[in-house]
Amino acid sequence: MKTGALDIRNGPVLKNIIIYTIPIILTGILQLLFNAADLIVVGFFSGSDSVAAVGATASLTNLIVNLFIGLSVGAGVIVAQCLGAGDSQAASQTVHTAIPVAFIGGAILSVIGVAFSKTFLELMGTPAGKLLSLSSVYMKIYFSGMIFSMLYNFGSAVLRAAGDTKSPLIFLSISGVLNVILNVIFVAAFNMDVAGVALATIISEGVSAVLVLIALSKRNDVCRLDFKKMKIKKTALVRIIKIGVPAGLQNSLFAISNVLIQSSINSFGTAHISGSAAASSLEGFCYVAMNSFQQTSLNFCGQNYGAGDLKRVKKINNTCLLTVSAVGLLTGCLIYFFGRPLLGIYIHDSASAINFGMERMKYILIPYFLCGIMDVVTGSMRGIGSSVIPMVITIVGVCVMRIVWIYTVFSMPQYHSFAGLMISYPISWLLTFAAVYVAYIITLKNREKKFAG
Repeated sequence: MKTGALDIRNGPVLKNIIIYTIPIILTGILQLLFNAADLIVVGFFSGSDSVAAVGATASLTNLIVNLFIGLSVGAGVIVAQCLGAGDSQAASQTVHTAIPVAFIGGAILSVIGVAFSKTFLELMGTPAGKLLSLSSVYMKIYFSGMIFSMLYNFGSAVLRAAGDTKSPLIFLSISGVLNVILNVIFVAAFNMDVAGVALATIISEGVSAVLVLIALSKRNDVCRLDFKKMKIKKTALVRIIKIGVPAGLQNSLFAISNVLIQSSINSFGTAHISGSAAASSLEGFCYVAMNSFQQTSLNFCGQNYGAGDLKRVKKINNTCLLTVSAVGLLTGCLIYFFGRPLLGIYIHDSASAINFGMERMKYILIPYFLCGIMDVVTGSMRGIGSSVIPMVITIVGVCVMRIVWIYTVFSMPQYHSFAGLMISYPISWLLTFAAVYVAYIITLKNREKKFAG
């Protein structure tokens, strides 16, 4: 089987970055389109309460799963570094360790999500009654299939580390089309409401997980997966944890601030919740386009750092910063310009919800490129083996700052508004980027001294 891998240690940097990143962007956009289909179908057939129910779970779901998603990042980085260094044995051990870790992680998440979803939603301040009931049902069903999600994420991380970004795109396309079909069947035909959306999601994720495992098993390089050889190797696990746990903790703590913000949004009522959920879904299209460059910088820097080519690492980071800024500004402004009709696709029965969605996007989308450049530098740092420093900076610059903002500025009567809450996003992105970029420069200089010595 052809690997479909791109040689990311040689050739023109900009061209290779574009070739590598476009499938990741398309994968992310497709994922969001399929997620949006969830909201659109349930909103059309069940109403804005169901849209709010699904939307109210997003930040909580991210909080719970992000630690294990971080481990998939760690697996990808280690595979990339091993490939760059030509260490075939270590690369193979990492692959055969990553998949069982994904299975175990998914099982743990399933137990947590099914057992405690309602409790978590109550702690977030989700309005009691119909909204809480619907959100709880959605989360319990969604988390029951978490093993599939983890297997796909870990498997895709390995493929991308090896230079193959096309296969995850193909697999997601297949599973996504299935998801949309099942959405219509379960919600429209069987009247299953949010339960149908969740069930369609886990079935389609099961398909994507199977496809990615088959792809890994049919490779003809060191990243080939032999199911008989799957075993958690201590050395590989420690390396994955070293990179992955800080990345996961960063994302989880990042999500805590989003949970607190979601709780604040919940306090304003259903119109704010549904408007924010729809806007967040649209913002996601801009975010995945930008975040794709983080994945690119991570894997490109990982392989080239493994090969000892720090000059190319610098060029990769700078090129990714320029491209992510252009993409972020373009997509953010375009989505905001067409925001009202786009929000109308999600929400059919609440003009006030659409107004609140537009207000949110004004503060998020236009300066969104700041989030993109922040993520790219973080990815570059992880690629060169530094995961703790960006974690600490992000925790302070994003998480702590937003939490402080909620309990200080937002609590003041003159700033206790939806706008007063949303402005905390761009401020935190700018501060964090400035700090993490300084850390990147210092870390790279230290790595140069290490290689020179």
